[in-house]
Amino acid sequence: MYETILVTLDSTPTDRAIIEHIKQLAKLMQSRVILLHVADGWAARTFGPDAVSPEVTEDTMYLDQVTREFQSAGIPTEAQLAFGEPSKEIIKFIEQKGCDLVAMSTHGHGPLEDLILGSVADHLRHQIDIPILMIRAANK
Repeated sequence: MYETILVTLDSTPTDRAIIEHIKQLAKLMQSRVILLHVADGWAARTFGPDAVSPEVTEDTMYLDQVTREFQSAGIPTEAQLAFGEPSKEIIKFIEQKGCDLVAMSTHGHGPLEDLILGSVADHLRHQIDIPILMIRAANK
């Protein structure tokens, strides 16, 4: 059913909710997983793949760590670091990689915060035709 699952990560503890869920789902469905983080800081938006910044270094290390975690669980996994506006980059990856499902953790913002901060999930649900799995991270 889900051959390729795109898991969007924001490199925060919020990610744990979707990581744990997708590890189980991917094993059950024998899915391939693509981990995607979109670096959207000033250097990333300005220089794209040529950006050199602590953000890019930390994001790369984080993606490597999570990739190893999935692979050690026997799940075929690759990671991609994209640059720019998150919802646009996620849509590009869905189209390029032929994903069957997009999975993400949510912060649980209310409507006011979403209006001010924007919501990647909200943008995606209006732009893509594949299912989106959203897991709300526990508030601690």
